[in-house]
Amino acid sequence: MHIDLQKNGYSVAALRRIAQKRLPRPIFDFIDGGAEDEDTLRQNESAFSDWELLPKPLNGAAKRDLSTSLFGHTLSSPLLIGPTGLAGLFWPQGEVAAANAAANYGTAYCLSHGSVCTLEHLAENHKGLKWMQVFIYKDRGFTRELATRAQESGYDALVLTIDNQLIGKRERDIVNGFTIPPRLDLSQMLAFAKKPSWWWAMRHELANVTFGNYVQSNSPESVAALAARMGSLLDPSMSWEDVDMVRAHWKGRLILKGVLHPDEAAQAVKHGVDAIIVSNHGGRQLNGAIASVRALPAVIQAVNGAIPVLLDGGIRRGSDIFKAVALGASAVLIGRPHLWGLSVAGKDGVHWVLEMLHGELDRTMGLAGASNIEEIRTGQFLKSRRFYESS
Repeated sequence: MHIDLQKNGYSVAALRRIAQKRLPRPIFDFIDGGAEDEDTLRQNESAFSDWELLPKPLNGAAKRDLSTSLFGHTLSSPLLIGPTGLAGLFWPQGEVAAANAAANYGTAYCLSHGSVCTLEHLAENHKGLKWMQVFIYKDRGFTRELATRAQESGYDALVLTIDNQLIGKRERDIVNGFTIPPRLDLSQMLAFAKKPSWWWAMRHELANVTFGNYVQSNSPESVAALAARMGSLLDPSMSWEDVDMVRAHWKGRLILKGVLHPDEAAQAVKHGVDAIIVSNHGGRQLNGAIASVRALPAVIQAVNGAIPVLLDGGIRRGSDIFKAVALGASAVLIGRPHLWGLSVAGKDGVHWVLEMLHGELDRTMGLAGASNIEEIRTGQFLKSRRFYESS
C-alpha cells in the first residue's frame, strides 16, 4: 500500500492515524500505549501548552540555521531518535531503516536494548552517529558485556537508562494479549488478515522477531523465555555506585536517561556523566510521574550548564522542539513519532517525520524571530501561563 506522505502525512498526528489503520491493534497499542491510566503519557504532550510563545518578528529572521553541535558533532537540528524496543516488528529491518533515515537527515540514532536486530548488525549496516542503550542488571557483568560490545562496534555514546528497574503495568498489552513474537493462533491470524499491508511486508520476518541483544549463541531459548530472563535481570536496588561502575568501564560519552528530579541531575554531574536525558520513559513506566517538559527547567537549573541536558517525551510539533530549546534543552529525542513513520513507509516514513518536524521548527523560528538555535535559547521567547494566573 503506497502512502502519499505529502498529502496524508501532514503532521505527526496524521501519521499516527495512518499507522493505526495499517497495524494490527495489539502491535499499534504496543507503540501507542502507556502505563496504567496513561496520565503521564497524556501529560507529556499537553504540558507543552504550559508555555506560550512571545514572538519578536522585527528581529528579521529571514535566514535560519537549525544546525546544532552536540559532543563535537554538527547535527541538522536539535532532533534525535531515541531508543524504542522492537522497531523491527513494525517494518522489516526496522532498526536499520530508522537509523539510516537518521543518518540521511544528519542526526544520531539510539538503539534500544530490546531491538530485534543485534547491536553488531546495526553497526555493520549503519555508518552514522549511533548510541546504545543499556540498563543496570542484577548481573552487572551483563551490563559491562553490552557496553563492551557497543565499544567494539563503534558506538558513539552509551545511554544508561535508570527508570526501567521494574516493568511498568501496560494495560493495553494485557487486554490485547500482546506477545513477542505475535501469536499465530486463529484469532491472531484473523486480526492480521484485516491488516494485509503490514502482514504482507512482515510475512517473512515474524518468525525472526526476537530480542537480538539477549540471544545467547549457546542457548536455544524461546522468545518467551528471553522476555522472562530480561525481566528477571532488572534490578531495583541499583545505585550511584552502579553509575560509577559503568562510568569506569565505558570510555566514551555516557548519557543518563530517565532523570526527572533536580537532585539526581546535580548528582549526575558529580559522578562524571556527560549528559542527561530528562525522561519518564514515554509514560510507559511510572504513571503519575511528572511530564518531562515540566521537569526540564529544574533539571537545567540544577546542572547549571555543566553538561548538556536533552528532553525525551511528548514532542509532536516543531514548536515543541522550540519550547524545549528555549527552556534550555540542548536537543530533544522522539520515540513514538518515528515508529509511526516507520510503520507507514519504512525508512522513507522516518525521514519524512524528521523533515516534517524540521520544517515546523524552521517555520516557528521564522515567525518567532529566531535566526539560529542559540537565539532560541537566549531570546526569551516563552511566557509561562502561570504568569497570567498570578497577575
